[in-house]
Amino acid sequence: EPSPHLPTPKDVEIYSYNFQSLLRWSPVPVENGSVLYTAQYKTGFYEHWSGMGCSQIPQTHCAFPAQLRRRRWTILLRVRAQLGSATSAWALTAPFVAERNTTLGPPRVNSVNVNPDSLLIRVSPPFTPETGDILQYHVSYWENTTSSTEKKLNESKTLFQIGNLKESTLYCFSIQVQLKIYSSHLLQGQPSAPECHRTALS
Repeated sequence: EPSPHLPTPKDVEIYSYNFQSLLRWSPVPVENGSVLYTAQYKTGFYEHWSGMGCSQIPQTHCAFPAQLRRRRWTILLRVRAQLGSATSAWALTAPFVAERNTTLGPPRVNSVNVNPDSLLIRVSPPFTPETGDILQYHVSYWENTTSSTEKKLNESKTLFQIGNLKESTLYCFSIQVQLKIYSSHLLQGQPSAPECHRTALS
């Protein structure tokens, strides 16, 4: 039976980055004693609440267990506070689907080879792709001058070239990844920090 005196956890949210997800909330303020928290989950097609491996913990966060790392599942989470024999009411999250609700970080730029007329760039995605993932890399690049215009390039490979460049000239680029999920839905990643390289002298 929930106690009217113990507040329900607030600011309950799912933080998800590159498909690694975490349930977190604000600490419940009490005069004395230490509050413990219990988190549970259920999936959209199953009415039963299950433990997440976070039962009566002092921390205000709980990482998703391995069985919840399914990108397409609709997941509901809840958390409650406990102090001695008093328990709060459950605080529920909105339905979460990793494929729609995760934030994709920028791709990693592994190497840049300079030529007189091009930059050869090797990148790796910000997460481990699953079978069937279709990834696109959106490249923005520009000459490092005040008057230059930004040009764009779309690549599906992790090794690609920015071509038709001037020799011995400083060029900058930024890359973001886009994950195509099904016919229409696209998950757009964060752009990488701009990186600048001077082309070689021929």
